[in-house]
This record gives sequence, C-alpha cells and structure tokens, in this order.
Amino acid sequence: MSPIQNISMGRGGEEHDAADTTMADNIGHRFAGKVAIVTGAASGIGRATAQRLALEGAVVAGLDIDEDGLDQTVRLIDEARAERAAGGTGGTGGRAVAYRCDVTSEESVGSAVAAVAADLGTPSVLCNIAGIGGFFHTVDMPLERWQEIIGVNLTGPFLMCRATLPYLLEQGGAIVNIASNTGLTGQAYTAAYCSSKAGVLMLSKALAAEYAGKGVRVNTVAPGPTDTPIIASFDLPEGADGRQLYKMMTPMGYATPAEMAASIAFLASDDSPFTTGAVLSVDGGLSV
Repeated sequence: MSPIQNISMGRGGEEHDAADTTMADNIGHRFAGKVAIVTGAASGIGRATAQRLALEGAVVAGLDIDEDGLDQTVRLIDEARAERAAGGTGGTGGRAVAYRCDVTSEESVGSAVAAVAADLGTPSVLCNIAGIGGFFHTVDMPLERWQEIIGVNLTGPFLMCRATLPYLLEQGGAIVNIASNTGLTGQAYTAAYCSSKAGVLMLSKALAAEYAGKGVRVNTVAPGPTDTPIIASFDLPEGADGRQLYKMMTPMGYATPAEMAASIAFLASDDSPFTTGAVLSVDGGLSV
C-alpha cells in the first residue's frame, strides 16, 4: 500500500487511485453469500467498506442519513459489478441496497435492521463506521454538540450492535467498530470526539468478552489520518495552538478510505477466526 501525501478532503484523485490499485491483487471472495450491514455508507470509509465487501461477494445494506450519498454508493457498486461482468473477469461480486437510518435513533435503527433481515436475509457482518467530529475549546463547546458527537459515534454503535446481535447469534458473525487513534492517545480540542472513540474501544472489548463463546467476534479498527470528507469539519477554533496538529501527522502521509476498508474487511472475514477484542491501529505509526 502506498499512503498518499496530499490531502483532498475526501475528493480522491491520482494519488488515491494509485494507492488503491496496489491492493487490487489482494481482493478475494470472502463474503460470498453473506449479508453485511455498513453504517456511514454514504461517503468516506463507510462507502469504501461497502464497496470492498460487495466486491468480495457480500450483499451490502448501506445505512446513512444522507440518501443522495447512499444512492451514489449503490450506483458505484452496481457500475463496478457491471464492468466486471462485461470484462469477463469472473466473480462479479455482490450488490448493495440503501436504507435511510439515523443511528442515534432507537426506532430508526430497529426498523432499518429489521428491514435488512426481511429484505436481504440474516446479516452476519456489521461494520459501524458512521461518525462525526469537530474541534472546540472545551470551555466553549455547546452541550448540544457534545451530545450529538457522542450520539453518533458511541450511542450509534451501541444501538446497531444491540439490534443486530440477535441475528448474528443465530449463525455466527462479526462486528467491526471504527474508533480512532485519538481514542488511544488523545488530541487537543476534541474532547467529545476522543471520548466517543475511547468509548467505542471499550464497548467493543466488553461485547467481545460477552460473546466470545457464542460465535460472534467483535473487533475495532483505529484509523489515523485518512483523506475523507470528515476532515473538512475539523477546523481549529480561534486562538488554538496550531502545533497541536503535528500530533496528527505522520511521515507516511495519509491513508485512503480503501486502505481502511481493507483492514475492516480482514477483521470481518473468516481470515481472522481467532481474533476478537482486538484493536487494529492503522495510523501510519502515530500510536507507536
């Protein structure tokens, strides 16, 4: 893999294409016949994960509140599938179906997961990727914004896990939650974001311990700097010490969403059958 050196705020470009091409030979068919739920599928790491799982044969239920973004994700997956079929490359892969879901709403989550099971079959993979963030001086941070970040980043994965676990327990399965290297190391001006991601780490470990003997594995990917649209929301507050940004930088540059998706796919697949409760740091060495 070749991390990119120039950030694009998730718009992609030649560096993204070159980095992603290096992974093409590593793609298999590990999810053939499986139903996978991916939250945050309208953009960034969520979209890339939906694409990766579908490419490897999964029927992907893409969940998000951004219906236009979800439609684009489904379209990209359909186009890639048609291109492979036309090219006769073999193994055209799976497909994707869009479901509007607000992961902070108990009712929305319950309805979406039930619809997925009814429409597509029993899910065996859950990838909790939906997330938001932002920089704030803690003394100035509105309580509403704190609650919003905690709601999407931590309560959302809890609600999704709770709703999906009964299906996973039927036939076994895997949950992959997305945290952040900031949940391990901390970062100035991101008290809510760091707290939410640290909470995801412990949520994952608690679930891994609870269900280790019941056929459900639960793991976490902790990304470092990744070129996704969420970066655009991370503007430093007025008067902040810009040197704090150095803690988020690595000589390896930035990862692409597809590179994160590859790590998520590994933990979600049968290639990691003895792995549960693990935290995979994919951060260019920031947590060393």
